[in-house]
Amino acid sequence: LLTGGGEMLLNVALVALVLLGAYRLWVRWGRRGLGTGAGAGEESPAASLPRMKKRDFSLEQLRQYDGSRNPRILLAVNGKVFDVTKGSKFYGPAGPYGIFAGRDASRGLATFCLDKDALRDEYDDLSDLNAVQMESVREWEMQFKEKYDYVGRLLKPGEEPSEYTDEEDTKDHNKQD
Repeated sequence: LLTGGGEMLLNVALVALVLLGAYRLWVRWGRRGLGTGAGAGEESPAASLPRMKKRDFSLEQLRQYDGSRNPRILLAVNGKVFDVTKGSKFYGPAGPYGIFAGRDASRGLATFCLDKDALRDEYDDLSDLNAVQMESVREWEMQFKEKYDYVGRLLKPGEEPSEYTDEEDTKDHNKQD
C-alpha cells in the first residue's frame, strides 16, 4: 500500500492528467465554436464576414471567390456551392487545396488529383466518371454539407438562377435541392 506522501503524489498526477486531457479537448473542440481555434488569427477578417445569402453561380461568378480577389472562398462539389472561407488554411491561395478555390472541385476530388488537369474551364457534367468516382464525389459532397455552409447551386450553361426568398435562406441555409 502507498504511504500518505505517495498516495498524495499519485492523486496530484491523476488530477494533472485529467486537466491536461480536458485542456486538449477544449483546444480541439471548444475553441472552434468561439472562432479562436488554430489559425484563427490569420483568418479573422474572413471569420467576421456575414453569412452569405443563398444564390446560384455561373462558373465565371464562382471564380471571383478564390480567396485572392475576395476574402470569401467558395467551391463547388457535385453542382452545389459551399462557402469554405472558415477553412481558408486549406482552401486559400497558399493552402494545399487552394487549386479548388473559386472552382468546381468535383473532378479533382473524385480522382484524387490536385493538378490543374483536374479542373475544367467549362461546365463539367462528370459524365465520364465511373461509378466509384461518382460515389466519391457524393461522399465529398456530404462532408462539405456537414462542415460548410451551402450557398447555392452551380449553374449549367444557359440555366437561369433560382430566386431565393429571405425566408428560404434563413429557414434552412443548408437545404439541398
